[in-house]
Amino acid sequence: MTAKRRSAFIYCLVPQTRGSQSPACENWMMFELAGKVAVVTGGNAGIGLGMAQALAKAGADVCIWGTSEGKNADALEKLRVHGTRVAALQCDVGDEAAVERAFADALSQLQHVDVVFANAGIIGSHDVKSFVDISADEWRRVLRVNLDGAFFTLRAAARHMIEARHGGSLIVTSSLAAVSGPPRNQHYAASKGGLIAMMQGLAVELARYKVRANAILPGWIDTAMTHETLHGQAFTENVLRRIPVRRWGTPDDFAGIAVYLASDASSYHTGDVFLIDGGYTKF
Repeated sequence: MTAKRRSAFIYCLVPQTRGSQSPACENWMMFELAGKVAVVTGGNAGIGLGMAQALAKAGADVCIWGTSEGKNADALEKLRVHGTRVAALQCDVGDEAAVERAFADALSQLQHVDVVFANAGIIGSHDVKSFVDISADEWRRVLRVNLDGAFFTLRAAARHMIEARHGGSLIVTSSLAAVSGPPRNQHYAASKGGLIAMMQGLAVELARYKVRANAILPGWIDTAMTHETLHGQAFTENVLRRIPVRRWGTPDDFAGIAVYLASDASSYHTGDVFLIDGGYTKF
């Protein structure tokens, strides 16, 4: 069953009177993404792929960006089962020219872009033992992808949305590190904190163009990038017990927030930070 037919099926389950829709049906339709086009950077694995799959399942056409051609191809196969148009582009978001090319390619293949998730990111080197050991090269390596990459991506998207005059939604994947003060990883925290500040500024400036801007802050999420750390005995004993829901997060936990921020249901929601951490910060 395609995403569009699945949506229609859901709506048919809601009682309706002849010639009108029930309030419940109208509420469901606010989350309908058919006709929308979304770009997800870092969309070939982890949280990015979890969000991309949710968007496609809800009816959106989706273009993922990633640096690995093999991972892009694997992710594309997973996205195709939802029946919407999908594309995968190889792009290093830290390369300004590459981002401009990728965005132009996305427009060429899918005609317009309504939603952009600037999700691509990397973590700090495990070799760093303390703040004073962070080299200038290591600092720049992390900020190049996490902060510069998001800037290049969102700037290209904003230019398109302003010119097209159809509004849109811009979302970044920040991190719990932006607000929790992680030791030995200040470059990562700085990059993720910078994303929050940038999105709040975009929310104010772009509102006149009906473009909204929000940030998602994941907590401890089990992905290929974090799996080894999360499943170490000491880390599990010290951190997992502090998460009220008593489990690590998964990419699937970002399906709901992705669809909400991409849909018309969030049309009056901008400049916000969504903490998805299983209650960790409230413990």
